[in-house]
Amino acid sequence: MKIAYIHYHLKPGGVTTVLKQQIEAIFDRCDVLVLAGSPPASDFPCDVVHIPDLGYDIYNQNPSPPEHVADAVIESIYSKWNDGCDILHIHNPTLKKNKNFLKIISALQRKGIRLFLQIHDFAEDGRPLSYFADQDYIHDCHYGVINSRDYDILVKAGLKKEGVHKIFNTVNPFLSGRDLKAKTVASTGDAFKHYVLYPVRAIRRKNIGEAVLMSLFFKNNAPLLITLPPNSPADIKSYEDWKRFVGQNNLNVVFEAGLTYEYADLVLSADFLITTSIGEGFGFSFLEPWVARKILWGRKLPDICRDFEKNDIRLDHLYTGLHVPLDWIGKQRFADIWEACRQHVRDAFGVSIDEMSVKTTYNHIGTCETIDYGLLNESCQKKIISALLSDTANRKQILRLNPFLLNPGNISNKDKLIQDNMEAILYKYSRRNYKKTIMSIYTKVFQKNVRQKINKPKLLAEFLKPSNFSLLKWCDDA
Repeated sequence: MKIAYIHYHLKPGGVTTVLKQQIEAIFDRCDVLVLAGSPPASDFPCDVVHIPDLGYDIYNQNPSPPEHVADAVIESIYSKWNDGCDILHIHNPTLKKNKNFLKIISALQRKGIRLFLQIHDFAEDGRPLSYFADQDYIHDCHYGVINSRDYDILVKAGLKKEGVHKIFNTVNPFLSGRDLKAKTVASTGDAFKHYVLYPVRAIRRKNIGEAVLMSLFFKNNAPLLITLPPNSPADIKSYEDWKRFVGQNNLNVVFEAGLTYEYADLVLSADFLITTSIGEGFGFSFLEPWVARKILWGRKLPDICRDFEKNDIRLDHLYTGLHVPLDWIGKQRFADIWEACRQHVRDAFGVSIDEMSVKTTYNHIGTCETIDYGLLNESCQKKIISALLSDTANRKQILRLNPFLLNPGNISNKDKLIQDNMEAILYKYSRRNYKKTIMSIYTKVFQKNVRQKINKPKLLAEFLKPSNFSLLKWCDDA
């Protein structure tokens, strides 16, 4: 098969990594070409054509007309193959990182190109600035998703089961056994003999405030190390505010450890790894610690983790909510923030949210004594931490509400859990299985045309359910 790929860029990152893995998985079965808005930073495993008009708008202030860009794509494809490609696989087509992207894809479809569109991230999931408010998504082509939650959502939003395909990512071994033995002493040296690691780029949805709260309960006051700072302006302000708050309160948290120490050393020398994220795509953070032979502890996302648990990966020791007293924030203050945030989202997407569901949820909040910490914005999260620091009675109350905080990272039968999870991950998410999945999907895309359309209001409604409306995800801090 002849497969062409399109992505906005080939800079290091999640989608670029997945794209490389796909190419490497099928390289012995398919002829491959990549077309991207920016060239790769280093060697790439196949031919690459740089078409700037496929890139982010911020790097291309004077884009060509969509039809011209589509012509450039087709010219590049036919320059490689006289009879064109069998499938054009496009990554993240529904994000408005390029205002002409849907029009370019639509033009390619009109010119007879067979499309497979893979969604990693939904604009509807907390990204109003990346939402195509005035354009439909591409009709009558196959779509791919990276988890069962997204599959179910797209089916509810109008796509046919035979037109949506699950394409779970692959997970590579962290290091060979020999390398692990050689790295018994890491480059962190005596600086951190015992610590807990959050191996993450600290964007807002990674819920840094919850990791900070959790660190107050680590045994022997072990430090929390967070590896990397965010890149985007939207996340940097929140991040700098957390750094300032941690410093003002003399908390044992180290930011940007990954800029000083090797990532592998940080992972291998950690007592255990954590995650407090409130939103994931595929969910690498739930898998990768185990293949490094490390315990993962923290917040579980049931909609994401159900795929892993069906594949015999045990995550039942993770918690699904961290409950804090609503009175510490003030019920009326929280209700006011919640309502302002809801109106902000309504305006940002230009849609109404089901008022009956809103009223039911609003009334429920008013009668609750506690709320999940992951639903709070940063200012509310800081009030909770400040209350914990000010009175030992408050600490005891949090422990009564969340007994798992008594022993963070402490899991019975730890070695067996690590071994069993590692073996399940390396088998279920192996490159061999990945190749079989991708080739099966490509065969279906090539052989079967589909007539289908995404109902955008229904899709948005699936992500805007008031019952799990997170201020951290949806609103700027207040």
